[in-house]
Amino acid sequence: MANWDTMIDPILRYRELLEKRGRFARGEELSRVQNYYKEQDWRDLQVWFNLTWFDPYWTEHDAFIRSLREKGKGFTEEDKKLLLDKQVKICGDVAGKHKEFQDRGQIEITTSPFYHPILPLLCDTESARMAMPHAALPLQHFAFPEDARMQIQRALDDHTRRFGRPPRGIWPSEGSVSDAAAQIMIDCGVRWTATDEAILANSLSPGQFTHDDIYEPYRLEMGGKSLSVFFRDHELSDAIGFVYTTWNAADAVNDLIKRLHGIRQRLLQKEGGAFRPHVIPIILDGENCWEYYHDDGLPFLRGLYKALSDEPTLQTVLASEYLDNHPPARSLSRLWSGSWINANFDIWIGHPEDNQAWDLLYRTRQFLTTYLKNHPERSDSPEAKLAWEEIYIAEGSDWCWWYGDDHSSANDEAFDYLFRKHLMNVYGALGAKVPDDLRSAIKPRHAKLIPKPPIDFLSPKIDGRVTSYFEWHAAGIYLTEPGATGTMHRAQNTIRAIYYGYDLHNLYFRMDLSRPLTDASIETLSFKVLFSKPEGYEAVVRISQSTGAALQLIHRMGSDQVISKDLSTIAALKVIEFGISLTLFEGHSGPFEWVVMLEKDGLEQERWPTDSSISHPYPAEENFAQAWSI
Repeated sequence: MANWDTMIDPILRYRELLEKRGRFARGEELSRVQNYYKEQDWRDLQVWFNLTWFDPYWTEHDAFIRSLREKGKGFTEEDKKLLLDKQVKICGDVAGKHKEFQDRGQIEITTSPFYHPILPLLCDTESARMAMPHAALPLQHFAFPEDARMQIQRALDDHTRRFGRPPRGIWPSEGSVSDAAAQIMIDCGVRWTATDEAILANSLSPGQFTHDDIYEPYRLEMGGKSLSVFFRDHELSDAIGFVYTTWNAADAVNDLIKRLHGIRQRLLQKEGGAFRPHVIPIILDGENCWEYYHDDGLPFLRGLYKALSDEPTLQTVLASEYLDNHPPARSLSRLWSGSWINANFDIWIGHPEDNQAWDLLYRTRQFLTTYLKNHPERSDSPEAKLAWEEIYIAEGSDWCWWYGDDHSSANDEAFDYLFRKHLMNVYGALGAKVPDDLRSAIKPRHAKLIPKPPIDFLSPKIDGRVTSYFEWHAAGIYLTEPGATGTMHRAQNTIRAIYYGYDLHNLYFRMDLSRPLTDASIETLSFKVLFSKPEGYEAVVRISQSTGAALQLIHRMGSDQVISKDLSTIAALKVIEFGISLTLFEGHSGPFEWVVMLEKDGLEQERWPTDSSISHPYPAEENFAQAWSI
């Protein structure tokens, strides 16, 4: 989660903690070496994990940040708390600082569509075929330009509220443009946008494009109105994003200034020495590259800004300021449909995982619109508004960034689950059943955890203790190994193992926790066994250190009919054990399928398995006729 070369190795204590873990530790070795860490090691690791992300500017200008860096180790809980408070304070000041620079005319602030969707794909997923004519697209044709319009308008409204004026320009997510997306920008009052030079190359007639064509904006005429479009210099932008990260700062600055002068001289020669201002758009993700630079890029940026200020023939300019003084002289009749990555949408559509995500989004959106058509009285309800919000969130581009084989991270499983959870929330907001396939992963794990099935009948004593080795020996087991679901879940697993089995009269469950039930952090605990087969049943377990353990079996037969039965077959001491009589599942004789969900304040904290379910047949004499074990 941090770049070792620039953020860990230069810091003696942080590097020491990494070496103690081992630079190449994996799997079981990680579980073993974490036992070598003392309480102070963990606290120092927590502080440095956060402190290393503070820009060197704060070491220069903030006495508290400087004192922590000088202290280096032996941090206290108070140090950690104050550091986290400082993060919140600085993040809270960012928008105000931008507004301050805007109001003095030093910067121009743009916006992006609200939840960062790929606008052309919202307008019509078929737009991907312009650059990818043979791509296998989703089964469902997703075409909702009204959603694209909403994403843009929400961004404009939010920007106006924060900065006191609407933005004149918009950076479309991932530089993604199309004629349809451009038309919506024009309709919403956007004056200019920007994308990659490869979009211009494909928008012009074959053989017409030269690289020097990108150094002026173009006018896109549509419906009697126009939109100005800037096209970024891909090479210069990538030089800052990727090339200069390991260079000496002064050398990198000199190289960039030399390249800018080279472009200027080439344009002057091409135009016979006649002076005509040109613009060189350098556009890149402003947050992503600096951790790979020495001192977070501060020496490079300071050197660059000084060099630009000292150069009489180079001038930094606001995009709108340039357009005011130099309206586009060249026009476009169409805009290629693509992004700033390879001038297509291959990252976000075409792979089976991407396409599955689009199909699930389409189906969920169709469910919502059909539901509201059938229940018009709920169209303006808080639940309907929440459901729409979840759809707009799920339309964001970052979900499909991680699907497919283009990109991966340690948190793939978490991103996958969050995307599906937003779709689940649409159904939940309206009190509808969540489709079972939304609980299954789109992106498979690298090392999938598979429940081990029971090997024989068992009839444990429900006393909260494992009274003998053989009591649960024949049980099925699902281990929620630390780290198995990505780093975002590693420190949060409360349930360590789930044992399950049955005899001819009862289902039995056992939960082993990662901490003793007497631990202060487990003063109260609530979890459910949610059955998808038979549908509508859930076993609710509540553990309290003051009142003990309670078990309810709830049967939801409809939106208004709920049957709840209190059961006494539960105990919680060393482990949590409980049983449920088969007679309570009235009329059911088929297989059982379920998941375990841990809750806190009514909100889901853990779900096991995260991307599937545990299933087993209905108890019958013949189930283990062929089974044997040693």
